[in-house]
Amino acid sequence: MVLLFFKLLISHALCDFTLQTDVMAKGKYRNRKPEGVLPGQKPAMVWQYWLTAHALIQAGGVWVITSNPYAALAQVVSHWFLDFAKCENWTEPHLDQFAHVSILGLTAAWCLALA
Repeated sequence: MVLLFFKLLISHALCDFTLQTDVMAKGKYRNRKPEGVLPGQKPAMVWQYWLTAHALIQAGGVWVITSNPYAALAQVVSHWFLDFAKCENWTEPHLDQFAHVSILGLTAAWCLALA
């Protein structure tokens, strides 16, 4: 279980920090004014696309490591809602990361129980 958890943790670090671009990190905040809007142009609210794309990237890492589409689905849903809560200031970054890592631990245990 430790090896699977470690693989999931590495994937999480890559997806949450390396593969999450600056525009994605800023764009997933619902209440943040979009950048780069030209004068006279109506800003389009696209936060949900950035947040969903980020959660899907996370789920992709879980799917590649576990080969379990249900674990990937659980990851996309949990990551989306945890990051939404962080972006709404309902939680803070340390608690957000603790929750993500805890879910990865549960995912590792669940996948190994199924094996």
